[in-house]
Amino acid sequence: MGNCKIYLLFVVCLAILFSCREEPKKAIKTAPVTFTKEGDLRILKKESDSLLTTLDIEIADTDYERETGLMYRSSMEQSQGMLFVFDDVSMHYFYMKNTEFPLDLIFVDDQRKIASFQKNARPMNENSLSSKVPVKYVLEVNAGMADKWSLSVGDSVIYRKTP
Repeated sequence: MGNCKIYLLFVVCLAILFSCREEPKKAIKTAPVTFTKEGDLRILKKESDSLLTTLDIEIADTDYERETGLMYRSSMEQSQGMLFVFDDVSMHYFYMKNTEFPLDLIFVDDQRKIASFQKNARPMNENSLSSKVPVKYVLEVNAGMADKWSLSVGDSVIYRKTP
């Protein structure tokens, strides 16, 4: 009977030992975040209303979408952008946390006129980027595009949601 108790104690100890062993950590695989066209946007020159560019846009108009923005994406096409639509006209602040590629931020007032810029925002930078003036919209595009299109304060933006 004594050997049986020792054997049972040995089996219980082995079970405890193996149940406490750490499993190797597995990498969490997440699906890449991809662009979803939700509308199109045109930018027009202030003096002539001539078309400067047309973009396919994603629209961030919920709290979650505005907070997440272009985070966790590795790139965006030059013909794409993300338009943030706010409920209010006020100073808005952005940062590049978890954003993997540089952006130009184009701040647009409630009359849909470009009001200010933050150009070449650095990836992963958590410094605050201010609109400098009260705005209702922010358009994020690849860095360098604002200069490529020769955008100016006062140029206008027109967008529509895709049905």
